[in-house]
Amino acid sequence: MARILLAEDDEPVRAFVRKALEMDGHSVTEAEDGGLALDILIQQNGAFDLLLSDIRMPVMDGIALALSAAHKYASLPILLMTGYAEQRERASDLDAIIEDVITKPFALSDLRELVRKTLAKHRAG
Repeated sequence: MARILLAEDDEPVRAFVRKALEMDGHSVTEAEDGGLALDILIQQNGAFDLLLSDIRMPVMDGIALALSAAHKYASLPILLMTGYAEQRERASDLDAIIEDVITKPFALSDLRELVRKTLAKHRAG
């Protein structure tokens, strides 16, 4: 299926999301902060089908990560996650570079469906 880069600082949430994505056959590479995710993205020359990132993280937050990723890899679809209303509002300024923001807590089925729709949209061109 798809190669997904997952940036999430909360280990239980990261494991939960990884398992949900793997249920659909996706290959998931994990990073515990935005800085590490950006390093992985650069090392892999952007060879991912999707970037899924929490907004609020140490080192580099998801918004800075999204801006950097979109600048370097313009065709990479980006989804953000947050449990904070003010973070969701900050992300609304990024409509041109992100696909959507999913609010925590979310159901596995909702996340899986959003990922499926995002990947289908980008594969269709």
